[in-house]
Amino acid sequence: MTDATQESIDRLSRAYAEIRDQVGLVIVGQGDVIDQLLIALFSRGHCLLEGVPGLAKTLMISTLARSLSMSFSRIQFTPDLMPADITGTDVLQQDQQTGERAFHFLHGPLFHNVVLADEINRTPPKTQAALLEAMQEHQVTVGQNRHVLPNPFFVLATQNPIEQEGTYQLPEAQQDRFMFKVFVEYPSFSEERQIAKQTTGLMEEDVKPVLTGEEILELQRIVRQVPVTDHVVDYALALVRQTRVGEDGVPDFANEWLSWGAGPRAVQYLLLGGKARALLQGRTYVSTDDIQSLAHPVLRHRIVPNFSAESDGITADAVIDRLVQETPSKEGELTSDPRLKKIFAA
Repeated sequence: MTDATQESIDRLSRAYAEIRDQVGLVIVGQGDVIDQLLIALFSRGHCLLEGVPGLAKTLMISTLARSLSMSFSRIQFTPDLMPADITGTDVLQQDQQTGERAFHFLHGPLFHNVVLADEINRTPPKTQAALLEAMQEHQVTVGQNRHVLPNPFFVLATQNPIEQEGTYQLPEAQQDRFMFKVFVEYPSFSEERQIAKQTTGLMEEDVKPVLTGEEILELQRIVRQVPVTDHVVDYALALVRQTRVGEDGVPDFANEWLSWGAGPRAVQYLLLGGKARALLQGRTYVSTDDIQSLAHPVLRHRIVPNFSAESDGITADAVIDRLVQETPSKEGELTSDPRLKKIFAA
């Protein structure tokens, strides 16, 4: 690594610590969730947060946005929200001096660096689909014109898993655009005690911005320069390809429990996330431990348990647990496993 790159790595490590400190002024606990949000940010990915009401999902995202010197927009998704309400629309305007009329594009709330899509599963599929082009291509198309979104562009969506009335499940194609699906869990007793004391007093914390948009773009480029050995790539491929029902080398439990498995985007996000995680921990190499730590948020919304598995209480996370447990992580063992040889030969 060059000195310039090493300086960037040091700057990323410092920024990571400072952002965690700033978010920690408002948010108690949820360290793993914050780590995954930052890994996605530096990997140019998007995040879907799922948790019951009252776990500060929205507050966490808005606080993270305040720690970054970038524009922020919050969109409250509702059943009557239309695609044009988030992308923007062409309106006919008249020039007061010349009297000529022309269409002008009015930017929607998507035209910000950090976009919070709050309760994304409360809006119909037509409006949900309006996010697809924005998340993948960083642009929106209105009429015959394409409008480029600001860079960096980071979508953070929330959804409630327990209240299904009046909700619309995200299509699989839309879920696949999210790098991570992050579960926000209940706080521990000590954390909830601190939350109760902190949120019922008069103290207000002033969150200060740590990074600018230009600095984040530079750090995103540094992340992609981290080398990955063939063994780590093969390990990520082995995890993902073992979820593809009916193919050679897929374990019996995956064929028994899954309707279908993850696509190539899962491998890409495992490797990109592994690069970011390595740098955040001060390393210039990706290990299989990095891949294992990100397997759940990357894969849980890309594999679908079948009815038989669901009736037995087997979740996507349970399938991932067994995949990680039964896939050898050591180089010699991975390539010599008789069943995995069929996957590598496919």
